[in-house]
Amino acid sequence: MQTIIYFKKTVRIAAKEKFWKFIIFAAIIAVIVSMVVGESMFVSYDDTKSGFFAIACASIWIGIFNSIQNICKEHEIIRAEYRSGTKLSAYITANVMWQFIMCLIQTIILLLVSAIFIDYNDTGIIFGSAMFEYFITLFLLTFGSDVMGIMISSISGNPTTAMTIMPFVLIVQLIMSGVLFTLDGWTGAVANITFSKWGMNALGSIADLNGLPLLIGLPHHQDCYERTAQNLLTSWVWCAGITVLFYLLSILSLKLKNRDS
Repeated sequence: MQTIIYFKKTVRIAAKEKFWKFIIFAAIIAVIVSMVVGESMFVSYDDTKSGFFAIACASIWIGIFNSIQNICKEHEIIRAEYRSGTKLSAYITANVMWQFIMCLIQTIILLLVSAIFIDYNDTGIIFGSAMFEYFITLFLLTFGSDVMGIMISSISGNPTTAMTIMPFVLIVQLIMSGVLFTLDGWTGAVANITFSKWGMNALGSIADLNGLPLLIGLPHHQDCYERTAQNLLTSWVWCAGITVLFYLLSILSLKLKNRDS
């Protein structure tokens, strides 16, 4: 019951703060990225990999920007309501439910806009449509990053701190994607809990990156981009699992912050 009450409250606050600005922001980002990478997609391995990297980064940026300040700006209100019997899990769940809807809309816009500039491949690995698989992948990236933003916001003491942390988190996502650098040892282990790595693996598998020619050099093969159902499902499961982890950490961090209340 508390979850539903807080969900309605979250929607009212979002409407008051003009949530549609985030949807417009996603559309603008989609246009910019798609115009830059559109012509070179699916021509070569190098350009296609770079294009998907840009699209994955855009999804992560959109997601985390949605929610990075949502929780920390209400810490005092949360503390007061917690003393009155509010369940912190209900509060976080309500926010996650609203962000799910937001990310769904943003992902649809991102994919539709990019499809204007990018000639996506038709056949999927698991489903009949590759576009549906791209949609699932981009949604998992956007929504997962959004929940990560909620976690950061829950940990941060105020919006300024949250915005200070955000660039660091984004840099880690970029570095650990496996696109810019070869990751092994401890860096490979850290990469396993980043959305960028699994998002790129999924996008590369759907697009059959290994089947595209290199611009310069010998044919290149990476197991993570093999066009197999196992690769794609593994990437999706990891993205979903990391999202659940961040959701639970958000609740835990709020409980720790308010343990003396």
